Amino acid sequence: MKFKTHTFYVFGCILLTATITAGLVYKAYCENPEAWLFNLISMLCLLGASSVGIAIVNWITTLRTSPKPLPKMDFSKGIPDDSRTLVVIPTLITSVKGIEKLVEELEVRFLGNRDKNLVFGLLTDFKDADQAVMPEDATLVLTVSEKINELNKKYGTESDDFFFLFHRSRRWNAGEKKWMGYERKRGKLGELNRLLRGEDKERFSKVIGSKKSYSAVKYVITLDTD
Repeated sequence: MKFKTHTFYVFGCILLTATITAGLVYKAYCENPEAWLFNLISMLCLLGASSVGIAIVNWITTLRTSPKPLPKMDFSKGIPDDSRTLVVIPTLITSVKGIEKLVEELEVRFLGNRDKNLVFGLLTDFKDADQAVMPEDATLVLTVSEKINELNKKYGTESDDFFFLFHRSRRWNAGEKKWMGYERKRGKLGELNRLLRGEDKERFSKVIGSKKSYSAVKYVITLDTD
């Protein structure tokens, strides 16, 4: 069926374009114009006819093609235990003020989406540097760790956490001659997926939140900081 549709589309466009062009060119030929003018008119007729031909075939194709509903999940009654989902924000931690803003926005997202199987996390790196450890690194990690712990004390339960921190230390990048998060955003997400599957925990220098909670995650939703 797929091949037939493609065949109809391609040959339909060619046939209609050729038919319309032939009629217009014949009419121009009957006017006996000069050769250069006839050639110019023929080219313009071909361009105009192709637009008309494609538009007609597109219209016919929509009439011949039946819509197919996309698969979807029904979570109108809540997210079941086997579909536990982590909403994570890949970002850089660069200042205490920036951390406070990130954590505040994380709390706002949580309050707007209350479900026992929907959890939230920050997936963080330090900014690029000329050395592996910078003087402000320890303060930044301590601050973001304390903020995530405070949220869990405020909203979590004894057996479950709703907030997480997954932080990586810098690694040497020979190509860019910098100490930085491995493969930046793509690397963060790849290593997070491996962590959720029980692999490569050593890639993260700091993890806040219960392992029981994050290891049960099946789906990950990634949001930008904005």
